[in-house]
Amino acid sequence: MTSYRFKGFVADYLEAVTEQWIKPAPYANPAMLEMFRDRDRQPLRCMVAWAGEFAGKYLTHAVQVYRLTGDAMLAEHLHRFVGELVSLQADDGYLGPWPKEYRLTGWAPNVGRPSDEPNKNWSREKWGYYLTKPVEGRVSATWDTWSHYHVMLGLMLWHETTGDRKALLCARKMGDLMCRMFLPEGEGKRMADTGSVEMNLAPAHSLAMLHAVTKEKRYLDLAIKLVDEFAVTDVQGKPDNSAGDYLNAGLRSESFYKTPKPRWESLHPIMGLAELYWITGNCNYRVAFENLWWSMLETDRHNNGGFTSGERAQGNPYHRGAIETCCTVAWIAISVEMLKLIGSSIVADEIELSTLNSGLGLISESGRWVTYDTPMDGLRLAAPHQIVFQAREGTPELNCCSVNGPRALGMIGDWAVMRASDGAVVVNYYGPSEITVPLGSDLSVELTQETDYPRRGRIDLTVSPSRATEFPLKLRVPYWSSRTAVSLNGEPLDGVRSGRYLVIDRLWRRGDRLRIDLDMSLHYWAGDKECAGRVSIYRGPVLLTYDRRFNELDPDDVPALDAPTLRGQLVATGGYGPKPILLVRFAAEGDRSVNLCDFASAGEAGSPYLSWLDVRGVTPTAFSHENPLRSGRPL
Repeated sequence: MTSYRFKGFVADYLEAVTEQWIKPAPYANPAMLEMFRDRDRQPLRCMVAWAGEFAGKYLTHAVQVYRLTGDAMLAEHLHRFVGELVSLQADDGYLGPWPKEYRLTGWAPNVGRPSDEPNKNWSREKWGYYLTKPVEGRVSATWDTWSHYHVMLGLMLWHETTGDRKALLCARKMGDLMCRMFLPEGEGKRMADTGSVEMNLAPAHSLAMLHAVTKEKRYLDLAIKLVDEFAVTDVQGKPDNSAGDYLNAGLRSESFYKTPKPRWESLHPIMGLAELYWITGNCNYRVAFENLWWSMLETDRHNNGGFTSGERAQGNPYHRGAIETCCTVAWIAISVEMLKLIGSSIVADEIELSTLNSGLGLISESGRWVTYDTPMDGLRLAAPHQIVFQAREGTPELNCCSVNGPRALGMIGDWAVMRASDGAVVVNYYGPSEITVPLGSDLSVELTQETDYPRRGRIDLTVSPSRATEFPLKLRVPYWSSRTAVSLNGEPLDGVRSGRYLVIDRLWRRGDRLRIDLDMSLHYWAGDKECAGRVSIYRGPVLLTYDRRFNELDPDDVPALDAPTLRGQLVATGGYGPKPILLVRFAAEGDRSVNLCDFASAGEAGSPYLSWLDVRGVTPTAFSHENPLRSGRPL
């Protein structure tokens, strides 16, 4: 398995998240697991519909961060957490928080808040958020199979990382329960009938993954059945738009935001299409997945790399609705699957953009909290403040975003350095680091980067195989770097093109040294619709942002900038408080200056920020890459 040693700001984030969130979270929020233990006890806990996801999302991001740090104490912590989690599985395989008669039905009586139900059934003074007497016939929707999806995901990732057989067995029991309930030879129900289909059909992804590990046909059969349920019909066989019809919509090249269910949760069942392609070789799965991904990029990826507005695709990247943390995390996750599928450096560019801007921007530098909404302009507010309605006894800090946000950081290990099908080592991540990649049973290569990227564009990359060996090395040349120079052991290399990988196929010897000079000149995105008349400025992959904390000018007083003459100067920051990754000073109208920081740092201290600015002399540009499958343009 690839091993990592990050340095610089990524290492700082990893340490902060590990120490301030991952390790203390289960102890500060013990009902993360206790809700499974007392699911059939009286009185019943009152929970949000997705409460069962908390443990799974937490485990997923914790394992991904562990894979980047190798922290021995974190490994011991997670071993205990997983041991306790699997011990709470019911005999039939159920691992959720709802009473027995409601398992995987999509319904339960104890969903919501006491204020949502008749007061006589809640003893608020004595029991708080507990249901003392369910109302006969009154039940509310749950996201129970969605929650099982996330727990399965975390358990399979832990098994993949550590070989823990109990974790895999637990995931299998969950899959077996679903097969008994939803395959024709079992109870023959449709998972789509559990409601909340963009959430509750997500096991299409985890079941396909489970089949890939175990080769059990029933898991594949159910995953394919769930894809069929994407296009669910009513009892008369007429189309029923309660499901998203993602496969057919993708094959029709229909934009994601035009599908019946364009919420962010849909990205998780859609990832099942990519997994099914790898298993079956059916190109329909691949084509649909690719078309949907390109449409998401073209219509709903914001300037900061965040995804969707108001928790759903709008077909408008300028929409001012909330850019939820869970949406951006799902976007990075589906983009990682796209990168595995098509191996395009453009996709890797997109992942870097989302990770370094919105991905880090949704995590506090302390590592202790994440946002719910990380807007293009505005304020960074902690998720426990914005969505406090999800807090409950025993889980005061838990909400859908707090257990998910650090995954944006943890997923760096999924795309930083990859192995291509032809054996090539693909370098996507740039930043100070030491990454060791296995090439065979007794062969590996260590890739050491000396750089302060993305502050500057020079990267010195030392390639050190454990012994001299021949293999292709692919270096990502970002689309925004129009003038890139690469040299090997001091000799310039030809064939460098922006938006492509530079392939260097040779016999590598320990200490071979590559120098990569990326073009860090400014590039722009001229806004439209709600952002008409405003411009976003990028320096390399970083979205430059006004933050009042670094300026004497208030937001309404920020002067216009002139793009043709705009020249930035890197400046150092001192004083107390969080430090930006990058701070650039620009001359502005009236002999004034404006300091712009990286988007990830903007608003960290609670001050207002702007990423859409008044910039003159910018030619209108498309905000994203055109789908090459639609245009016929080669990748």
